[in-house]
Amino acid sequence: MTGLIDPVGLGLISSLARPGGNTTGLSNMAQDVMPKLVEILRSALPTIKVIAILFNPTNPANRELMSKEIPAQAGSIGVTIRPVEFKGAAELETTFTALERQRPEALVVVSDAALYDLRERISALALRHRLPTIAYVPEFTDVGALMSYGPPRRAMYRRSADYVKRILAGAKPADLPVEQPTQIELSINLQTAKALGVAIPDGLLARADRVIE
Repeated sequence: MTGLIDPVGLGLISSLARPGGNTTGLSNMAQDVMPKLVEILRSALPTIKVIAILFNPTNPANRELMSKEIPAQAGSIGVTIRPVEFKGAAELETTFTALERQRPEALVVVSDAALYDLRERISALALRHRLPTIAYVPEFTDVGALMSYGPPRRAMYRRSADYVKRILAGAKPADLPVEQPTQIELSINLQTAKALGVAIPDGLLARADRVIE
């Protein structure tokens, strides 16, 4: 695994400390981190009441996030969420057009490999539709998203190579504890903030690990 959501909950491993089978690697902690994206978005935009959540329904871990963790966090801070299903790359523009009719004030992009691969298009469409967007993957801000909060994927890929090396040297996956990210990065794109007319609070800027100006 190079960064899977809740591998214990999905039944792929017995526990993080003792995987117990043929699967090991890195868990990305999205089940713990994703709800915080709603909180950070509200910190940047204190008056918002409705947030759209773009997610891949074919990903079982995403379904779990959408049914429990994210709604619980949104409800605790008085925000209504509008789930938006990702239906494939060919339908992305149609999805954003339909999304506009729901009149959300911001957008959260849930962790998913397919959405990550489309980060440039998603960020451009969000800007075109004037939707302040936060994503789980920090690399989203490099291509125009307003904010991101999560573990850098490059760091996780580099770390996963160590697992490959150890397994090729004879280690058993069952004996290699699953690691979780040691770095959770808050990234803010001030160019996008200016284009959207969003004033990022100084307190949030001070918390940022990386600011794109």
